[in-house]
Amino acid sequence: MAKMMQTAKEMQGKVAQLQDDLKTMTVTGESGAGLVKATATAKGELTGLEIDPSIFVASEKEVAEDLILAAIKDAQARAQVRAEQEMRKLTEEMGLPADMKLPF
Repeated sequence: MAKMMQTAKEMQGKVAQLQDDLKTMTVTGESGAGLVKATATAKGELTGLEIDPSIFVASEKEVAEDLILAAIKDAQARAQVRAEQEMRKLTEEMGLPADMKLPF
């Protein structure tokens, strides 16, 4: 019983550490062949937006808005994938099934 409690405590500590690590891992999403790039943490928090000035044409406002939104959505999707990869890696290191869902 003590061994099981120790293992659970270790797992809890590793999950907490991963939560902190996800806040500092970054991913970059892009759209328009790199004209718009959005950077986010692996937790999905948007941290930066880089926009090529060439997309700012008044007559094509909707295009610019679509490119910006697409880059943000791409960054968020990449963040989710990265978080899932890191959690899968953690569960495998601990000898748990790869598809086991641990709390985020």
